[in-house]
Amino acid sequence: MSTPSRTGKRIVFTGGSGLAGRHVITKLLEHGHKILNIDLTPLDNPEVYTLKADLTDGAQAFNSLSCHFNVSEPFPGPVQIPDAVIHFAGIPRPMLIPDSELFRINTLSSYNIIESACKLGIRKIILASSITVYGVTYAEGDVSYPSFPVDEDVPTEPMDIYATSKVCMERVAASFARRFPNVDIYVLRIGAVITPELYKQKFKAYIEQPEKWKVHGWSYTDARDLGNMCHRCVEKEGLGFQVFNATNDEITGEEETESFLKRVCPETRWTRKLGKYEAPVTNRKMKEVLGFREAYGWRAMLLGGGG
Repeated sequence: MSTPSRTGKRIVFTGGSGLAGRHVITKLLEHGHKILNIDLTPLDNPEVYTLKADLTDGAQAFNSLSCHFNVSEPFPGPVQIPDAVIHFAGIPRPMLIPDSELFRINTLSSYNIIESACKLGIRKIILASSITVYGVTYAEGDVSYPSFPVDEDVPTEPMDIYATSKVCMERVAASFARRFPNVDIYVLRIGAVITPELYKQKFKAYIEQPEKWKVHGWSYTDARDLGNMCHRCVEKEGLGFQVFNATNDEITGEEETESFLKRVCPETRWTRKLGKYEAPVTNRKMKEVLGFREAYGWRAMLLGGGG
């Protein structure tokens, strides 16, 4: 497990009251960072102040990134520009609201955060994207991955508006990274998020019906390890614009990865050999470039009773 940061950073976190965000923030606090949460709903964590804001409004986004981290009487002094912004806010899947509104909220809020951060001089921006951008999860019918492993070079060709909004966010981020070369922008393509209380239920389904879970790429993201991933992103400087699959190490079933994939996806080509139980949506780049090390693998969690 990662050790706490020697020098904690001041981080604005958007969407920290959500399912994944609350666990990520808890882990970032463990690493010694100071957090301001931007959300429409308060976070039930006494260590974190929540500023209520609608990030589709550019002025609110700008002000959210340039304010104090909590209320005090008097304020301690001039506002300090944060060290990093982590943007998780948005609509988390299709069919919660009409597609047009989902697209508006997700694209406009991410644009406003990226633009505001760059123009304020915030040097680190971390964006929550999704493995749905690979086009399988919310496809119209059964669609195959173009190749295994599913790494960051696999084309992003989704059909649904949620994943398309994430692709748009990634393109906007790449554009701003070219315009502001001193800013690091790291995109995390997050898998199906598993929180501690969901382990037994979710992995029972994964293990008992493995063929069913192509929609998740037979991969997952532990919410606490996602916090560790964000920490590694905050700590690692100077990479410019980067995209990382933010998944855990291993396939979600008990069968070895290559034999399983060749059985259920015989038509899919291979670009390299996969490890014995390596997740098909591979996190290899994150491990090699950011130094991420998994702390909450599903086998240890279930066998150790941690789920």
